[in-house]
Parts: sequence; C-alpha cells; structure tokens
Amino acid sequence: MPAYDLIIRGGTIVDGTGEDRFTGDVAVKDGLIAAVGEISGDAAEEIDASGLLVTPGFVDIHTHYDGQATWDQEMAPSSWHGVTTVVMGNCGVGFAPAKPDKHEWLIGLMEGVEDIPGTALAEGMSWDWETFPEYLDALEKLPRTVDVGTHVPHGSVRAYVLGDRERPGAVPTDEDIRQMSAIVEEGVRAGALGFSTSRTVLHRDVDGEVVPGTTATKEELIEIGRAMGRAGHGVFEMASDMKRDWDEFGWMGALSRETGLPCTYAALQSIAKEMPLDEQISSMRAENDNGANIVAQIALRGNGIVMAWRGTVHPFRLKPSWKEIEDLPWEEQKAKLFAPDFKAKLLAEEHDFSEVNQDIIGLIMVVCGGWNMQFEMDPDFNYEPTAEESILERAKAAGVSGDEYAYDLLCRDDGKGFIYLPILNYADGNLDFLMDLQQSDDTVNSLSDGGAHCGTICDAASPTFMLQHWVRDRSRGTISLENAIKRQCSDTARLYGLEDRGVLATGFLADINIIDMERLKLGKPWLAFDLPAGGKRLLQKAEGYVATIKNGTVTFREGDWTGETPGGLIRGPQRAELAEAAE
Repeated sequence: MPAYDLIIRGGTIVDGTGEDRFTGDVAVKDGLIAAVGEISGDAAEEIDASGLLVTPGFVDIHTHYDGQATWDQEMAPSSWHGVTTVVMGNCGVGFAPAKPDKHEWLIGLMEGVEDIPGTALAEGMSWDWETFPEYLDALEKLPRTVDVGTHVPHGSVRAYVLGDRERPGAVPTDEDIRQMSAIVEEGVRAGALGFSTSRTVLHRDVDGEVVPGTTATKEELIEIGRAMGRAGHGVFEMASDMKRDWDEFGWMGALSRETGLPCTYAALQSIAKEMPLDEQISSMRAENDNGANIVAQIALRGNGIVMAWRGTVHPFRLKPSWKEIEDLPWEEQKAKLFAPDFKAKLLAEEHDFSEVNQDIIGLIMVVCGGWNMQFEMDPDFNYEPTAEESILERAKAAGVSGDEYAYDLLCRDDGKGFIYLPILNYADGNLDFLMDLQQSDDTVNSLSDGGAHCGTICDAASPTFMLQHWVRDRSRGTISLENAIKRQCSDTARLYGLEDRGVLATGFLADINIIDMERLKLGKPWLAFDLPAGGKRLLQKAEGYVATIKNGTVTFREGDWTGETPGGLIRGPQRAELAEAAE
C-alpha cells in the first residue's frame, strides 16, 4: 500500500510563513500534510510540480456567499482563483436568524447592499432554518469545493428582534439589545466566526434605505461585542463611514481590550469616509499601541464598478431614452442601441437626477460622465491605469466626445464592452499608497466581495491579481512572492483563529495550490446568466492554476472543476494539531 495519498514533487514551495521559497516535495495523507521536504516514499497519485509554485490554498475573509453557499457546490468564482476557504456574512448582511415574514426583507437588504439578484436568492434558498444555529446546520448539509465560515450579521439580528420597528433611526430598547446580544452569543457558540455590521451610506437596501447598523449607537455595538467575549471567540467586522463624532476607533479599541478579541474594518480611500485613509490607519495604531487589537482590511486594487449595457450600472442609465428600453429583452435593446438615430437621440439628452438620493449624488455624477476616471477594459487591461488611458483622453485622441466614445465602447463585441470606474482606492490615480500597507502586521489583504456585486464588481479574482500584478508585473514597484502568499494565507487565517490552514507544514490541512507563474493571467470578465431564475453575475477566470487541492483532494485542474467536494462548514476557531508524533 502506498505510504501517502498524494505527493507533489519538485515544486518551488512558498509555505505561507513568509520565509524564503525552496525546492521540495509535499506529501499528503488523510487530508493533512504529512511531510514537506525531500520525500522518498510513494503515493497513490503524484504531481510533477517542477518549475511551478506550490503554495497553501488562499483564505478569503471577505465574501458574501451567504445565499449561494446553500445551493452551489462549486463556489465560483472564488474557487477558480485558488481560494480554499471563504468567510462570509460580512457587512452586516445575511440570512440568519430569519423569521418567515422577514425573508423578503432580508433578500431586499442583500440585493441592495451587495447587488445579488433578489430573484436568484428567492429561487435558490430553501429557508430550512430560522435561528442562526439552524442556518449553520443547513450549511453543513452541502459539501463544496471550499470550506465556509460565517459571521452573525447585524441586519438579520436587528430584524429578528425589532420586527416591524426596524427602520433607519430605530432606537432599540435595553431589552432589545439584551435579546440581540443573546442571539449573537448563541450563534458564536454554535460556530460563527464573529459578528458583522455596516455603517456607511453606500450600503442601502433595495428601496434605498440605509442598513440597520448605520444608525446604531456604540452602546448597542459594544454590548453585542461583549456577547462574543462571553462566548470566548469571534471577530467584530465592520464597514463604516468613519465619522469623527462616532469615535469608531475609540469604542473598537475599548471593546477589543475588554474582550481580548480582534476588531476589523474596511480601510479604503472612500468618498463616503470622513477620515482619510492615513488618519484611519494612524487612529487604529494609536489604539493598538494602547493594547487593542484592531486590524485593517485592505483591497489590492481600486474598488471599482465594471459597467456594461447588461450590467447593473452604466453611464447612460438616467437618460430618458434608456428608461424607455430598459425593460425590453436584450435582443430588442441591442437593436435600439445599434440604431444611429437612437444613439443620436440618447446622447443629446440630459441625465435625469430627480430620483437620486442626495447622499450619493456625487458618485452618480461620476458614473454618468466622469470620463477622466473611467477606463476601457480591453483584453490586456491593467487595473492600475494611467490618466492617459482614460476615456477622456482616448476620446480626445479619437476626436469625439467622452459620451460618444463610452457609448461606442459599450457596443463593442456585440454589445459586450466593459468600462472600469475605480470609485474607491484610486484617489491618486495609482496604487502606490498600498505598498507600505502590504508590509504591515496590522493590515490583511481582503475586500474581494466574492459572490457579491454580481452586476458591477469582479474582485473575487483578487488573489490572482495579487500574484499577477503586485508580485510579477507591476511597473511602479512589486512586493515579494513570500509576503504576498503569507498575506493571503496564514495572515487571513490567523485573524479568524483558523490555525489549521494557510501554511504548508506537517499536520496542517492539505489545502494547496500549484501555480504556473509564467502563465498566470486574468481573463476578460463576462456576464453570465447562470444563477437561479436566470440571475446575472460578472465572472472572471484565470490561466495558470495547474491544480487546486482541498483537504488532500484535487478540486480543480487547469481551471476546470473535477467534481470533487471535500469542503465543509467551519465551526469556530480551528487549532492546528501538529503531527509531532510522526517525526
């Protein structure tokens, strides 16, 4: 009988610790890494990794697969990009706890905040749960290509306790807060990895109302954080506009010191945030210097809108002529869009801003005509584009208006053209500000939003972008391969107490990627209509992933799913059982 189930031979091993790469073998037995180095035994299967990278599977801590994980085993698109573990339930949105009369409300909240088609969620979810522990039980029934863990989301908890009283500005009673805290404690004890909330005007439900956490008091948030402290583990995750009078860092620091638990937040250059990014980081570090444990989640590229005729957003959505055809079937829309007289009429019209919420009017005006901030997504698109590559400059060179250039761009490829608008994290027109942050122990690579923003964002490919752009191709300065892998593997895993993964060492989970760095390349995004009820989503694949392995089983070969589903549900922190006895 073979000594091992699998041996990966002769690869360049980047083990996730940040230490230097080395050439060697990795042996797998019973879903765990059994040996690393020079291995002489045999195995049921061997993979020749000569000239290839061998890394831990990627751990993505900011996703929104809360609905999709109940019906989808493949867990694309994250699973296409070397991700073997996802943490969902971020930003205060999710589907448990859920009373039957709140199903539609929770779907509307998720659709508005995360741009996941409500029809797909309504069709895809079975709702065979009410409490949060019952939701975990439902997740546990379906095997997948990846492991999933989740937060208890603030929006669901508030709706469960306040019922019809839940609306912007609602003030919970002391008894309400006690009940919310009890629900969170119950959820964390049942296996949730933490609690999440959102406090930004950019997050609104399908009716345009701000999400429940936006108007919550710090007293409510602290009491909920204390509930995790009583349970003994959990991460407090938050998106926030960081208004100075909210003193977010003050109460997060106090909560972290009192409970001993980490708090983490989305750290971005954002038009909605009152505090600039450098002030966010300095405020966080002041609290950490005083004994707190606050961690900034950073994105590795501009958080942008990908615009298309069939996407959720494009620059002409507020034109009267578009309103006339927006509900037509695509083939009829396309016939109109390609007609010269329709084009001329639409371009001559003014945008109708009458129904736009004034909190986001600036953003909408950029969407509708900020040509200096919008970029053409060609097949070799660089996600760190220069001002010279903007639609404004390309329109000037072509001798046409920005409106006409953008219109024609969207009509390319039979109406499948894309425009990229980085609305966050691109204030300087480059990503230089992220260089130092990627060397910091108080930041983690995050904010991919895998499974969300189905018609506007395609950042689930962030781990691939990290390797292709930041490690290999970036002309303005790169980061080391060892640091990049550490940040996407062991750093993200450790924040959530997942000590059994993210490192290639004896006794750790055999979650492994085999990557051809020379071939690694992001493909062009496309719009698929493959969610339940024909729901749309932006997808993006990559070349160069030779194999992805979860718990010792090959789940993807050259980007194609093998049909294997070794992944499951993560319940609470996972401690590494190092196989010292095997030495």
